[in-house]
Amino acid sequence: MVRVLFICLGNICRSPMAEAMFRDLVRKEGLEAVIKMDSAGTGDWHIGHPPHEGTREILKKNQISYKGLKARKVTSDDLSYDYIIGMDVENIKNIKKVGSIPSHVKVKRLLDFVEDKQEKNVPDPYYSGNFEEVYELVKEGTEKLLEEIKNNLKAKGEIE
Repeated sequence: MVRVLFICLGNICRSPMAEAMFRDLVRKEGLEAVIKMDSAGTGDWHIGHPPHEGTREILKKNQISYKGLKARKVTSDDLSYDYIIGMDVENIKNIKKVGSIPSHVKVKRLLDFVEDKQEKNVPDPYYSGNFEEVYELVKEGTEKLLEEIKNNLKAKGEIE
């Protein structure tokens, strides 16, 4: 079982978008039994809230479910995920303040998986309002992340 945790600041824009999009990709590949995902924020301002209206609108427009997503704050228990994926460099710094991260855990920015991207930070649409741009970046990043995970699972003989 591969466990992936997406992280952003408040867990209402970027990380729930990434979680919903990644869940959709995993479902379409039929890999729900071997890949699990969640999202969380490094801040506590929006705990219990649904995704931001802009996130909900762009997901709905692209027919991706966000059902059941509620903001939560990252905890030290979350540091055992196989992949901890931050949306920007500040998220990565804040994750490392939560506690000790085991050596097997891959802590990366989402766009680190996209080799030809110059800019590796996904901008926060809470401030910019540009949910379209963020959607396109998250789409590219989640597709590449899934590609890496599938390659690793194939190499281990866990999937065909």
